[in-house]
Amino acid sequence: MRYNEVMMSSTPWLSDAEQRAWRSWIAVSAQLPTVLHRQLQRDSALSLQDFEVLVHLTETAEQRARVADLANTLQWERSRLSHHIKRMETRGLVIREECVEDGRGAYVVLTEVGLAAIKSAAPGHARTVKELVFSTLTTQELEGFTRTAEKVLARLNEPIPHTLVPNRTRISTVKDTV
Repeated sequence: MRYNEVMMSSTPWLSDAEQRAWRSWIAVSAQLPTVLHRQLQRDSALSLQDFEVLVHLTETAEQRARVADLANTLQWERSRLSHHIKRMETRGLVIREECVEDGRGAYVVLTEVGLAAIKSAAPGHARTVKELVFSTLTTQELEGFTRTAEKVLARLNEPIPHTLVPNRTRISTVKDTV
């Protein structure tokens, strides 16, 4: 089977409109975090990852979170979060506290330095997001954008259908198909 025959198979390929939307989504998801990271670094010496951690901590009642819960909220591997928290600790943005209730795990706790950093960084970050993402959208476009993002997020939070689980069959090579 040749490549063009594979392309004409029963695979549900994206329509032209879907392809355009998908490629735009991928480009935005690559470029926007880079621009936001640069703005935060320039204006506040925080990385986008620092900002994400600090935002989540400020949104908790006691400005603290269990490491496992924070990793889950951020959708990060625990080891990645652990390494990042170590770097933030050296800068005084957060501290770790042992969880005395159960003796397992730890809390990540926002410090005064971290709180001051997020308060300083948030206005510039909000201005940048507003300018880059929302300034050219009409009210109707914003509502549509929100509905679309919420629908995709809801779908991502559903259990993975068996049809989307990777097939472990061997992928044939060009040599196999000639």
